[in-house]
Amino acid sequence: MEGHERIRLFVALPLPENGVERLAVWQERELGGLPDTRLVPRGNLHVTLAFLGWRPASDVAGILEVAREAARAAERPVLTATGYRETRSVGMVVFADDAERSARLAEAVGEGLERLGVYERERRRWLPHVTVLRFRRPPRARPALPDLGPVSPSEVALYHSVLLPTGAQYEILQSVPLGG
Repeated sequence: MEGHERIRLFVALPLPENGVERLAVWQERELGGLPDTRLVPRGNLHVTLAFLGWRPASDVAGILEVAREAARAAERPVLTATGYRETRSVGMVVFADDAERSARLAEAVGEGLERLGVYERERRRWLPHVTVLRFRRPPRARPALPDLGPVSPSEVALYHSVLLPTGAQYEILQSVPLGG
């Protein structure tokens, strides 16, 4: 990537493979037959910490340093699925994190990115969730809660979101382990 090229970026927690597998099976079973909807591909399932949007490629090094610093000080969160909810364009599985580890990590990432001048945190409280469904009009689905067991991400990643006619494709530019 050239330094002046603009790329679409976000910082997120990749889900462990066993969580992705169980979530993908649940998606297909509970949401796969809904009309005018699109399941989020298994490779795109993650918990977003900060969406940065279009940024110059030259910002990547600084963003990675913020992610490294936040990850070093963080403990692995243990997330438990607590519900399904829809916004005007997506369906999501919402998680609880009793120890608030993921919220503290999101706060540290957001603060660091703000100091860097590449991000402005939202006013509303950050909510740990995974987007599982996309649509133009909410289907008002009432799926059973996915049986994921505890999900414990082990790393923070900087993602590049490539927009394609078939939808976004997410590529991890680099990931760093939590607590290390």
